[in-house]
Amino acid sequence: MKAEYIGLEKINGPLVFIKTPKDISFNEQVELVLKNGEVRIGNVILLDKDITAIQVYEGSNGINLNGTKTVLKGKSLEIKLSEDMLGRVFNGIGEPIDGLGEVNSDIKRDINGSAINPVARKYPRNYIETGISSIDGLFSLIRGQKLPIFSGSGLPHNELAEKIIRDSNITGEGKFAVVFGMMGVEYETASFFRKSFEESGALSKVVIFQNLSNDPSIERILTPRVALTCAEYLAFDLDYQVLVVLTDMTAYAESLREISSLKGEIPSRKGYPGYLYSDLASIYERAGMILGKEGSITQIPILTMPNDDISNPIPDTTGYITEGQIVLSRELFQKGIEPAINILDSLSRLMKDGIGKDYTREDHKKISDQLFSSYSKVQDVRALAKVLGENDLSDMDRLYLKFGDEFEKRFINQNKDERRNISETLDLGLEILEILPKSEWDKFN
Repeated sequence: MKAEYIGLEKINGPLVFIKTPKDISFNEQVELVLKNGEVRIGNVILLDKDITAIQVYEGSNGINLNGTKTVLKGKSLEIKLSEDMLGRVFNGIGEPIDGLGEVNSDIKRDINGSAINPVARKYPRNYIETGISSIDGLFSLIRGQKLPIFSGSGLPHNELAEKIIRDSNITGEGKFAVVFGMMGVEYETASFFRKSFEESGALSKVVIFQNLSNDPSIERILTPRVALTCAEYLAFDLDYQVLVVLTDMTAYAESLREISSLKGEIPSRKGYPGYLYSDLASIYERAGMILGKEGSITQIPILTMPNDDISNPIPDTTGYITEGQIVLSRELFQKGIEPAINILDSLSRLMKDGIGKDYTREDHKKISDQLFSSYSKVQDVRALAKVLGENDLSDMDRLYLKFGDEFEKRFINQNKDERRNISETLDLGLEILEILPKSEWDKFN
């Protein structure tokens, strides 16, 4: 039921405040009608018996305290959903911005979906092939998994995201789609993604939701929820295997901190709100598989760690919620190796359940374990070489140094347009392991 109220109590940044009316609900959609007839959209984010705070997606510039009409819509923000959204580009709140018109559909869903009920969850199985050896071979992405990428300022996480979206696919039968949510990105970055997908033909399997750096920051906290609402429709209504890529979750968390400060909430670590963990969980836990449903939602949230600090609240809380992480290495990037994935700091906790005879290859786990084990010994040998010098190393230590160099240059490093299937990845891993004598292959015993 709609209700209208005239006048505002206070304006603070993108927030406006009104006296709390009757029959209002948290997260309710609101329209603000300005004196000049302009209509702006918002939603209720703070509700008590005296005052109600409304976040305005387009910002509060030009809004006056007197004469502004507040229209309560009696429902939360909804978006139209259709399979025709594939290949389309939308803004952060789900409005088309590609010039192809509105989505022609009668299906609407509330963007404030809930986490999948643990009782209804189906255990993640099978994998999504990204075409990237270091991910497919060592940190296999399992359908229904949450596997974040931890990056740093200046590291090529955008290039990695573009390659994952462009080259990812599933093996066997089934429909595959990618939902890509961008938060706070530069216009050039958004153009880079869109141009790449158009040129490669990948756009036909992608739905893009973009919030640019010059768009209202308030819109940023809606973008991942809009993207996930679309993903849920494709996965659980239309039986798609859906990969959701969200970048940059740091920009999302900073918008959350900004809004929390404007609401006058008591800050927690680094100024972030005390509910940062539960808020991120409300996004990440919408990934998974549901009993009785054929589709799945797999999430790759990407975040930049301030000052490369993995203990920062954003990567710290993300690591607790998700099932592993892929960490980018500044050292490898400076060596010219891309994707610059730090093998020893990364892991995929669900990998063991989606690889092997029925999914990838019977020897996958042995090859993966041996590459990990051998590469970890390389780090010890490199540290020893810095102290003693390479001339004083044993013959076996020199072989490990050679293995480490080849592993980084040939296995981790991958040309931008090079896509390796899982068999090519595992064969390459075996070929590089041949540098070491079989007596060192302890994981094959």
